[in-house]
Amino acid sequence: MLTIEKKSLKVGKRVNTAHVDKVIKNYKQERWAHNSERIGKEDSLSAWWSIEEIEEFLAEAKSHNADGIKFYFAAYDETTAQLPEYVGLQTLVMVGTKQKQNADGTTKNKDVYVHTEKGNEIVAYNMARLCPPFCGSANNLDTDGDLGITIVDRGDKGMIVI
Repeated sequence: MLTIEKKSLKVGKRVNTAHVDKVIKNYKQERWAHNSERIGKEDSLSAWWSIEEIEEFLAEAKSHNADGIKFYFAAYDETTAQLPEYVGLQTLVMVGTKQKQNADGTTKNKDVYVHTEKGNEIVAYNMARLCPPFCGSANNLDTDGDLGITIVDRGDKGMIVI
């Protein structure tokens, strides 16, 4: 009997609350404050999808032979925002990928496309609920105690609490 061993493609790992707090704090201080100032409103801090949606997208990606998912950082404009409040905000786009080996032995996770009547289309998912503007709390930020707050020093422009 021939046994074929499948190589794991895992690259990530579970992290703890302290790690999540730290990387989100870093993001707020190093990226979010600058993004918000540049676009003239609070940029999004998170993108939310239901487990049902994610499972359906994973099933679709697998059906097209994807072996991974790439999350692209992206931003809406007037033509792509599903709501006027989303214009200018950052979002995430999930894209099905397939690992390919290059001639030099390195690997690359290539985006998966499928042929449709309209031509080749990428296997992708977007249109998450963004926070802000839709966070579900009175002050419009998700500060219900799960991840705490961050004080962002904007230099001569003062400080903000997020």
